[in-house]
Amino acid sequence: MSLLPRTAEEFSSAEYWERFFKKRGEKAFEWYGDYNKLCGVLHKYIKVQDQVLVVGCGNSELSEQLYDVGYKHLTNIDISETVVTHMNQRNVERRPGLTFQQVDATQTPYQDACYQAALDKGTLDAMASEEEGALARNMLTEVGRVLSVGGRYVCVTLAQESVIKLAVEHFVQLGWAVRLHCLQEESGKEEDSFSLPVFVLVCTKFRQPMPAPILEMCLGEDGASRRLTQVSELLSSVREHQAYSVLRKKLRTGTDACSNPSLNLCHAKTGLPRYTLTVQDCSPGAKVPRSNHFGIFIVPQGSETAWLYSSSEGRKQLAASANFRRLVIVALHRNQEFTDMQAVQSELSPMVMDLAPPGMPANQQVPFLSVGGDLGWREEVSRGVSKLSGEYCVENVKGEDGELYRRLVFLSNAALVQSESRLVSSNTTSSHKKKSKKKSKPAAPPTTSSSSLSVDSGFLCCAHHEVMVAGLAMLGLGTPESKDIPVSVLLVGLGGGGLPQFLRDFVPGITVEVVELDAVVLEVAKEWFGFEPDDRLTVTLGDGLERISALDKEGGCLFDVIMFDVDNKDSTVGMSCPPAAFVETSMLQKVCSLLTPRGIFMLNLVCRDSSLRQSVLQRVSAVFPSVLSRKIEGEVNEVLLCSREEKGTSDAARVLPSLNQAAKNLQRALRSDRTGTHRSPHIDIVELLKDLKVE
Repeated sequence: MSLLPRTAEEFSSAEYWERFFKKRGEKAFEWYGDYNKLCGVLHKYIKVQDQVLVVGCGNSELSEQLYDVGYKHLTNIDISETVVTHMNQRNVERRPGLTFQQVDATQTPYQDACYQAALDKGTLDAMASEEEGALARNMLTEVGRVLSVGGRYVCVTLAQESVIKLAVEHFVQLGWAVRLHCLQEESGKEEDSFSLPVFVLVCTKFRQPMPAPILEMCLGEDGASRRLTQVSELLSSVREHQAYSVLRKKLRTGTDACSNPSLNLCHAKTGLPRYTLTVQDCSPGAKVPRSNHFGIFIVPQGSETAWLYSSSEGRKQLAASANFRRLVIVALHRNQEFTDMQAVQSELSPMVMDLAPPGMPANQQVPFLSVGGDLGWREEVSRGVSKLSGEYCVENVKGEDGELYRRLVFLSNAALVQSESRLVSSNTTSSHKKKSKKKSKPAAPPTTSSSSLSVDSGFLCCAHHEVMVAGLAMLGLGTPESKDIPVSVLLVGLGGGGLPQFLRDFVPGITVEVVELDAVVLEVAKEWFGFEPDDRLTVTLGDGLERISALDKEGGCLFDVIMFDVDNKDSTVGMSCPPAAFVETSMLQKVCSLLTPRGIFMLNLVCRDSSLRQSVLQRVSAVFPSVLSRKIEGEVNEVLLCSREEKGTSDAARVLPSLNQAAKNLQRALRSDRTGTHRSPHIDIVELLKDLKVE
């Protein structure tokens, strides 16, 4: 027997509900939970002595249970004659003061301001399904009429976006206060509940309309209220809670190694994201110890952008190494304060059990894992907004090698480090060892202030920058014949300025022009990354595509090296570096025409789409006779080194061996920087060119 409507519009039909209750008989039908689930929030907003209008009561036991605990002034209305007759008969002897009336909620016979509360459990959801919500608006208008000043409309709802938007906007326009409670399901009971959470909407009538909207969101019946400024923010918060509830039920009932769902946990008072949790299940058939059901891995602050924690492939590797059926990887958000590991564990413990895998014993202890048992360290030193790239922050972090680093991060893509430099004490004059790959426990936060730290210009944090520098060996630098031959470079994309400064400071005879679209990036590079342009290192503010086209049109301006190191703001393309227009055939031809006969085009390519990558390679190879590639270990990046020189297939085998000697020559040619601090460049040219591949 079907008891649910065939279409959403039937929910608002009197005929449907008459048929529904005749088929249902005497069995109570509880929309969205019973008295035991709702009593906490109902008692909070409806007083025992209040005159209460129960809108669309149906045959729910809620009014009976409220009556039994002391609510003696309940007026229950419903559009169905069948249900009203049945409920009156059921309560005439046991609850003589409990009345049920057949009344249309959109046009009631009651006087203005005669009720202190209106209780609605599912009726708004049913009526709002009618096209454009006209019935629901009429009902809400009637509720507003019969409520007295200070009266409350208390609505139990699933908060579908069209429904909750209709109700909230209605009462905001009237100048009422609006508060929304999201009621949490108890862990382990999802199998018998809705996938979506139940919300309780509480709208309070004021004598004078409020000049600015009062919008609040609460988690649970007693959760602290979080003030919001716009209806859109409230709707966004509702969507987040609904997505979490659906995810929780999905995770409690199954596993999927190919899916990596993530969710944010926000600070209860501020509403700002505090943790990001990513769930990684083990592969089917993996041999996991019986006791290893579930583990929580805390990513140290400053390490969340590392490949192992930020990429799907890295997280799979981490989970396989940890060897749990399910591993939840926790990243700690910027601009949040964390006391210590124990405090983080205590804060997360009540929440993470919602994400446990199916079949995990109730008394199973869940271990917290980390690197060295430390939360890491992060210090934000600057924050601002770029009109082109959005909000950014500059932060100092301590790496797993114990060294200090400075990063530029655009918060629209907080998992990506835009630029990074290593920091040293300003009075440090000795050289530093190259960054170790071995993980070690981070040291305590530095006692040195940010003002006494400076950027180590001899250290390149980005591996693809190291490969680009090593690629200069293809020019034959370092030989006696090349000693007095100048080298000109055009670099599109400044970032923090680490790459162009390294070139200027350590490669003899080089001049660099950098093209940067964002003036804010240039100012950040100067203020926080020690970037200092001069006559050998200049910056042109503007679009890189337009600059190349202009140079091509002018003619006569040739470069020995052209480098593209510019990111793509559109993350949906599948290629995050460079933007697609930079690798169109027409642009590649202009680049080729601007190179000297010995010239090299270097491209930092970040492409997760294999077919798109192949398309880019085909276009590059069609313009440049020789293309070498170098993958960056542990990253998606690869560097293409493209030459104008004709090299036949038979010569390909000797291309790479010939570079070995050129790499040694370039290594010898790199010198200490001209500032007199005697820092040595930390780069191994020979090693970097070992894994080149001929495309």
